[in-house]
Amino acid sequence: MALMESWYPAETAQSWDRVGLIVGDPGAPAKSILLALDPTAMVAAQAVAGPDGGGDCFDMVITHHPLLLRGASFLPVSDPKGAVVTTLIRSGIALFNAHTNADVACDGVATALADLIGLREATPLEPSGIDADGHDIGLGRVGNVDETTLGALADHVAAVLPAGPTGLLVGGDEAMRVRRVAVLGGAGDSALEAAREAGADVYLTADLRHHPASEHLEGGSPALLCGSHWATESPWLPVLARRLRAAAANAGVEVCVEVSTIVTEPWTSHRVTQGELA
Repeated sequence: MALMESWYPAETAQSWDRVGLIVGDPGAPAKSILLALDPTAMVAAQAVAGPDGGGDCFDMVITHHPLLLRGASFLPVSDPKGAVVTTLIRSGIALFNAHTNADVACDGVATALADLIGLREATPLEPSGIDADGHDIGLGRVGNVDETTLGALADHVAAVLPAGPTGLLVGGDEAMRVRRVAVLGGAGDSALEAAREAGADVYLTADLRHHPASEHLEGGSPALLCGSHWATESPWLPVLARRLRAAAANAGVEVCVEVSTIVTEPWTSHRVTQGELA
């Protein structure tokens, strides 16, 4: 918890957010940690199964998304979130999350996505301050790639994003030349104008709604690449795993850290629609 707070301070989270220890005893040992994007029932079951499914529970689960973003008056086991809480508590597994504080961090979610697609000279798309080490922090990143086309960049992004059922949507002329790229993992409607003001040729994000995306493209650049929420944020998990393993090694302690490969998309498959309008 102290490491996570030092890397992703709770004070940098959005005011509406809920970050930190959700269930668990801060004094309990944490010799095994499971990392996942979402605290779903399947992730809780994986935590109970333990490292490599051996049957010894993980001591701790760290997720990006919170379990209870809004208040809850009742958490019976018949409720999906109540079932997760019950499963974890009965098995002595702690649950901790870092959400928008991890989004804005220097080595957080946005940086992981920028690094994945190869952005250079990346800076925050929506700056929000300076961290304790003097690094600029903020939502999203904007930087440069070798000059290419929108179509070629889309092919590259599709090749490096984690595989999921929904793939990648492209909005714009695929023959257009691009060099400056903005990224924001997760829902990115709110930063469409920031991407334009930053001079981006392309904006990669997720969860773009019909009307904001259509109206934006009518107004000109940047072109849009829309992945899934899970695919654009989960590249942070291996980064976090490496940081935790390195910190444990530097401290001379042995900690097992695994990244869950469960795809926690709400969708399970994709079909190309082929009907005709009458």
